Amino acid sequence: MAEVAATKAHDGDDIFVNVQGDEPLIEPAAIDTLVEAVEEDESVAVATLMVPITKPAAIMDPNIVKVVLDFDGNALYFSRAPIPWVRDTHGPVHVQHMKHLGLYAFRRAALLDFPTLPLGDLERVEQLEQLRWMENGYKIRVAETTHDSVSVDVPDDVTLVEGLLRESHAA
Repeated sequence: MAEVAATKAHDGDDIFVNVQGDEPLIEPAAIDTLVEAVEEDESVAVATLMVPITKPAAIMDPNIVKVVLDFDGNALYFSRAPIPWVRDTHGPVHVQHMKHLGLYAFRRAALLDFPTLPLGDLERVEQLEQLRWMENGYKIRVAETTHDSVSVDVPDDVTLVEGLLRESHAA
């Protein structure tokens, strides 16, 4: 993405969208939501999406990346672990765990900066490239969408996506 941003002729502050290959079923409306998150606020250099987790097993699944936010809608952290961790399960605690979707929007300047950013320990441990932005002081705006997507993270996910595609074509 940075290479494209560096070589592309541009008009002003272009927005670049990265739909990762492991998200083959991403909804176009989700892309629109993501772009709007950047367009609405000139201070947003990097943005991504989240959706509420509806299946309890997904909270513990390390292939499903979770995200927690600050009060301004920026990511505090992304993790393969269940965040936030509900320590007191006996109390009246309610928390909505959020799933991160592998879709990003960037302003050109942020993309040009990325290759110069040092790799940090959090990115190494979690194996999540978005943590490099955060470890280097970037804020990541996270917009909520209602359009969940099935990521292809393990071989069984390929079978699931193929079945969903067959169903959608049959309908």
